[in-house]
Amino acid sequence: MTNKQKVWGLGLLTVFLWASAFPLTKIVQEQFTSNSLGFLRCSIASILLLLMGKCSHIRRPQKQDIPWFFLSGGLGFTIYMIAFNTGIQTLTSATSSIVIAITPILTAIAAAKLYQERIRPLGWISIFMAFVGVLILLLWEGIFSINIGLIWTVCASLVFCSYNILSRRLSQKKGYSSLEIVTYSMLCGAIFLGFWCLKGFQELSTASAKHILALVYLGTLPSACAYFFWGKAMSLAERTSEVTNFMFVTPLLSTIMGFLLLKEVPNTGTFIGGTIIIISIIVFNLKGK
Repeated sequence: MTNKQKVWGLGLLTVFLWASAFPLTKIVQEQFTSNSLGFLRCSIASILLLLMGKCSHIRRPQKQDIPWFFLSGGLGFTIYMIAFNTGIQTLTSATSSIVIAITPILTAIAAAKLYQERIRPLGWISIFMAFVGVLILLLWEGIFSINIGLIWTVCASLVFCSYNILSRRLSQKKGYSSLEIVTYSMLCGAIFLGFWCLKGFQELSTASAKHILALVYLGTLPSACAYFFWGKAMSLAERTSEVTNFMFVTPLLSTIMGFLLLKEVPNTGTFIGGTIIIISIIVFNLKGK
């Protein structure tokens, strides 16, 4: 198998796992509250990542870098999980995945300011159009009926953008690998979410087998394995875009899974706003940087 075939396989597997997290989170929330779900999901992922890290002989973090891991974990996993889990309660899988899909654009804007990375004029037009698409999602049902779930999901996208920027710092300036960054950040995120551990264990004790299996799936595959596969694909790819372009498929897969598992049918606003956002993201990644 060639490197390119490995990149394609790992990229497609990753986006499939990430897409499945949207409808399955809604299923798990039939039994678990948002914050306790975040704690249990991060804890399961942390345990698996630590085992994977031990097998891969990852280094321990330097003492002076531990606060950075708590910051990245607090943003990228603690606050992200709370915002994402709260937001998706009142959104379809399609809408939630489309909003989360703007994270790479937000990251590029932050990188342009912090690292002086150049964005072409077409890139700025794409950014503007992406936010037009978000406004359509926000206001489709009327200006006075903004879905609070959409606000939470936009916040989730913003904090995950901050995690991406911190990950870049830990990688480029501190020399940590992608597996080291996600492992220690996930662990720190789980520690913060420990405030809801008792509630989580109480809900776990009364959960059905279906909900427990879905929870274990969320913790092991979309949360732990997908990040490992993504980092592996990045390390094999000749260009970053060979991997990141697969993210365009996530909203489509989430929409299909949401329909199959939950019988969700996106409204017209989701189709219009979502199409504008996805086209904007594609143009930005292909021609805007």
